[in-house]
Amino acid sequence: MKSITVNKAGLEKIKLKNPWIYNKELKSIPSDVKEGDLVRIYSPDKKFLGIGYANLRSKITVRILSFEDRPIDKNFFVEKVNKALEKRKQLQNITNAYRVIHSEADGLSGLIVDYYDGYISLQINTAGMERLRDLIVSTLIEVLNPKGIYEKSDEKSREKEGLETVEKLIYGNIPNEIEIFEYDAKFLVNLTESQKTGFYLDQRKNRKVIYDYCQEGFKVLDLFSNSGGFGIHCGIKKADFVKFVDISSAAVNQIEKNLKINNLKNYEIIKEDVFDFLKQEVKSGDKYDIVILDPPPFAKTKNEVEGALRGFKYLILNSLKLLNENGYLAVFSCSHHISLQDLIDTTIQACKDTGSVLEFKEFLMQDIDHPYIINIPNTFYLKGFLAQKI
Repeated sequence: MKSITVNKAGLEKIKLKNPWIYNKELKSIPSDVKEGDLVRIYSPDKKFLGIGYANLRSKITVRILSFEDRPIDKNFFVEKVNKALEKRKQLQNITNAYRVIHSEADGLSGLIVDYYDGYISLQINTAGMERLRDLIVSTLIEVLNPKGIYEKSDEKSREKEGLETVEKLIYGNIPNEIEIFEYDAKFLVNLTESQKTGFYLDQRKNRKVIYDYCQEGFKVLDLFSNSGGFGIHCGIKKADFVKFVDISSAAVNQIEKNLKINNLKNYEIIKEDVFDFLKQEVKSGDKYDIVILDPPPFAKTKNEVEGALRGFKYLILNSLKLLNENGYLAVFSCSHHISLQDLIDTTIQACKDTGSVLEFKEFLMQDIDHPYIINIPNTFYLKGFLAQKI
């Protein structure tokens, strides 16, 4: 195993137990380190700091797997997976679908593992994890005993790491659709055709919050609805009518299926760009008791934040125009670069422009199977709030 040395900045980061080491935080690294090689990490005064893997092609040049001097072997992965399962034990009473491994938040940077009623969706997104592929797969089979494993590794992440995209069945079999449940709602998941690894599991807790605030007779608008999770929970709570809006044909088809298996009737599904939809809907005079804004990531880099916040202001401003008095607005961002304060400040400006007053009700963030480790800021990515128009 080759050795690398961090500089003072890298040392301070490792003291925080942050596993991401950038190139500028390295003092020395052997030029013959191959993509994904395991390396031992040392301080400027030659003290051992950890074991990780390196990739000179990546901005994140080293990712630490262990701050202890130990083998990265089968026992290591078995321990990590079992520890992650223990964290998620309470979810097993309310759902049969959850994220088992959430990358560096579970000590396995570059690895995502989602569990869907006995089937696994897998992402191996870094060269280091690619080198450890056989250990990973054999561990998942041993610990989780799945009926099938489907790999759907992230194309952009792998490209940055110098890897080709992988999407294929790697163990057992995967049905066309898997039925999952969360609380009283049921959903169909297609691991081979859906976005990401299958379903937005991170919003589970927030869907329950919206369900709790929804009342019988409410009209609900679910924007960027994807598979319809928020609106379906409201329908189960006896909302009088739910309107779903998403630009994706696949999402629209999935919403229709999910509504049917939950035996919901009073709804409308609109396949349209949400920005265009809002422009027309404000003119129509329709009003709603709950509006949910859960867009895809608008700002994947810091440079995109300003434009993203302009987009958010448009969405929030027009949603406020559609909201009944005493109605609820839920706003989410899954962009790490957009802070909760950014969302609140943007909402204040939208309130000013519409003459609205909003009373805060709940802060909203990712569920426990997508852990937020305070030492690792990038693990806090999903943030939002629920407010009432008064």
